[in-house]
Amino acid sequence: MKKNFKPTNPLVGALFTDLYELTMAYGYWKAGIDQDHAVFDLFFRHCPFGGEFTVYAGLEENLRLVSNFHFRKSDIEHLEQVAMPGLEPEFYKYLETLDFSGTKIYAPREGTLVFPRIPLLRVEGPLVMGQILETAALNQTNYPTLIATNAARMRLAAGPNKLMVEFGLRRSQGPDGGISASRYAYIGGFDGTSNVLAGQLFGIPEKGTMAHSFAQAFTSLAKLKTPILKDKSGKEHDFVGLVLKIRNELGFTQTNDGELAAFIAYAQAFPNNFLALVDTYNTLESGVPNFICVATALSLLGYKPIGVRIDSGDLAKLSKQIRRAFETGGYSYGVDLFKQSIFASNSINEKILRSLNEQEHEINGFGIGENLVTCQAQPALGGVYKLVEINGRSRRKISEDTVQSKSAGKTTIPGRKTAYRLFGKNGKPLADIMTGASEAAPKAGEKTFCINPFDGNIRVHITPSKVLELHELVWDKGKIAVNLPPLKEIRQYVSDQLANMPAEHLRADNPTPYPVWVSQKLYDTTRELLAKETPTREIN
Repeated sequence: MKKNFKPTNPLVGALFTDLYELTMAYGYWKAGIDQDHAVFDLFFRHCPFGGEFTVYAGLEENLRLVSNFHFRKSDIEHLEQVAMPGLEPEFYKYLETLDFSGTKIYAPREGTLVFPRIPLLRVEGPLVMGQILETAALNQTNYPTLIATNAARMRLAAGPNKLMVEFGLRRSQGPDGGISASRYAYIGGFDGTSNVLAGQLFGIPEKGTMAHSFAQAFTSLAKLKTPILKDKSGKEHDFVGLVLKIRNELGFTQTNDGELAAFIAYAQAFPNNFLALVDTYNTLESGVPNFICVATALSLLGYKPIGVRIDSGDLAKLSKQIRRAFETGGYSYGVDLFKQSIFASNSINEKILRSLNEQEHEINGFGIGENLVTCQAQPALGGVYKLVEINGRSRRKISEDTVQSKSAGKTTIPGRKTAYRLFGKNGKPLADIMTGASEAAPKAGEKTFCINPFDGNIRVHITPSKVLELHELVWDKGKIAVNLPPLKEIRQYVSDQLANMPAEHLRADNPTPYPVWVSQKLYDTTRELLAKETPTREIN
């Protein structure tokens, strides 16, 4: 276990739960079944954002929780005096003894592409502990998975070579929402974050330039403290004089002087990382000409300016006009600005990214905040946590939807399950299949019978070229049972899977559902429980 392997957010602890988890714990304890062996599944029923894939995230934080779980004295006092007063005194003492040392947890590798009803966590152990874990596990899986999937979809929409930076801290749902968004957006494929604390905590590259206030803070060239800038060799130059000379020669004398002063000051502060926000006053008439003057002067002193950011207006049209301005901007000085980066922000979402592509924009990178971190297109994943086995007996929630209409509804698939990914001859995934955990695994080169979990008339044979077991033991009775990779490695794993997934499952419009099958034995168990535990209706 890593040193100081505690939840990132110190609020995550034994009381980070819904009250009914603890009232049920008391009921189990009083009935004497708290130590009965139970299996719970955490899963979701539908992929988010109208898509047909999901990026699993949040595993490490769940392991941090179970690694450190205990009821503190102050927790017990709160339950005894406020939340659950009047219970048998022995129960409060019992809570002090609880931990996850008797529990096993199975999960896919963090960053795995997952699909509806595949368990993201399979929790095995004492009933009371599996129950107590529910709320926190859902909290630390739903949002991370949603953010990672949202980021992955935006990455697919933008394309593999665009710079993608998460800008969402100021619009996120509180401090933890901001930190989590930065972390899981990076896993989903973003290149960096503006969130400095997230950079410190997780090693995510930190990116940032200037705001409009910086341009507005300078009212004239007289506000500049010094005209001097040293070139790459250390020799001093009258940088302001050089910029003004270029400005006059290019005929850009009507631009905003305060904005020009701001760009000069920023270039003096960051000559190696000069990227200017150009839409404070007028993008094409002031911002871009001022940038060209300063960028050309920097180039003549041996520096390489980065580019511009636009935060308003018709982004596709502006990017083309800016690119044309760059084409000739520094040409007379032997400076090539044509490949300068154009970075865009301004309430960008997945739909806008796809629209920009249709307009053949000239943007090199995007800063995305609100619509990424708040998941504007869908605010919640809808993951659920259900009991699927007790003392070796499969359990199943039966939905009214299923009984009345044969749809899947909220019906669960019972029992301890393991999922496998079946690959075709081309090395790409064909389907996933869930089997009972005690069943033999499918084998490469051997025919595997697959059946729809809710309609026995839909069945296929698949002969996979490769079989990948999705679930691995991640927590084994008090110890982490897997190596936890760094975020950079998880991010690459997501990227590799997306590159290998058939395109029909990833497309934005009318994606093809990815098949999730069950074994014949698991299907039979499901149907037997439905017949056994659904009351026979009488119609008069």
